[in-house]
Amino acid sequence: MNMTHEFLELETPCLLLDLARLEQNIARFTAIAVKHGVVLRPHLKTLKSIDAARLVVGEGGPITVSTLAEAEHFAAAGFRDILYAVGIAPGKLSRAKRLASSGVDLKLLTDSTSVAHSAAGLGLEFLIEIDCGDKRGGLPVESPHLLAVANAISDGGNTVAGVLTHAGHSYGTDDLTEIKKIAEVERASAVAAAVRLRSAGYSAPTVSIGSTPTVAFGESFEGVTELRAGVFMPFDLDQMSRGVCSYDDLALSVLTTVIGHNREAGRVLVDAGGLALSKDISAHGFLPGAGYGHVVDAETVAPLGLVVDAVSQEHGKIDVADNIWFERLPVGKQVRVFPNHACFTAAAYPGYHIIENGHLTGQWKRVNGW
Repeated sequence: MNMTHEFLELETPCLLLDLARLEQNIARFTAIAVKHGVVLRPHLKTLKSIDAARLVVGEGGPITVSTLAEAEHFAAAGFRDILYAVGIAPGKLSRAKRLASSGVDLKLLTDSTSVAHSAAGLGLEFLIEIDCGDKRGGLPVESPHLLAVANAISDGGNTVAGVLTHAGHSYGTDDLTEIKKIAEVERASAVAAAVRLRSAGYSAPTVSIGSTPTVAFGESFEGVTELRAGVFMPFDLDQMSRGVCSYDDLALSVLTTVIGHNREAGRVLVDAGGLALSKDISAHGFLPGAGYGHVVDAETVAPLGLVVDAVSQEHGKIDVADNIWFERLPVGKQVRVFPNHACFTAAAYPGYHIIENGHLTGQWKRVNGW
């Protein structure tokens, strides 16, 4: 049975994950960590899969998560070294404490004295978030609040485990020279913040940095203890548009079926719409005309020169300039779509169909929700 026939057994839309591409992407980022002598702590917010996590770090961790639901899911599978890399709200502290009390080495994130005061007496570990230029969350390196937060954590009987920063603004350029500059500021900011804490008497052993572009192109990680990145595992058009990966690195795709023709409008309809692909158009800044994803052959993944131009909830709309496409893409024909942003697209699905050596070999589940 060839792969096309195997696909016909799948109900669409669904996610396909190419294992060979996934493994080559993991190998690339693992080699970066090894070269620089730092720990790779993969961010699992993209794939949210136990199977994927084990490919990167084996059993136990270290891993990064974006929700407590993920932390609990991975802990139940035996992962014990977990970083929850989103500033924690006071109302979630009791849930985090239960997880930590179960034997998980759980590190939390904050930049707030009020959160630190709310955690008093819980015996938790905190990283202090540093803003290295992204302007999303965290404290500037020289902020007087840095030591105030550290003092509040320590005075409450909790541990100042170190610092964390994220150069999310690295996504704002496709200039690799500029990405390298951002990567150095990211590194220097985290290291300087850790030095401030250590000078004030805190051991602050962890210096955690990372985004997929800055990990890929950072030239020095001196003083850093761990690198975080997540979308590097499947990659997507957003990363490709910035030169972080190539077309041959794209491991995640949506399998979809042609469900209709609107000949008068010059449009082919597929069953992957805004919910199945997401409405993220982040690749457009550096890849104009990407639409809601590139359309490729279902079996060979050869580009068809088409994109999903528009979406409604359950309809993907592919504009075609030549009527020959109504013959090439008859109703019932399957194609794949490489999405703009893998994290957002994958969030709509319960799991992945795995492609290995040209065949479907199994399914991987993922965890969703908060």
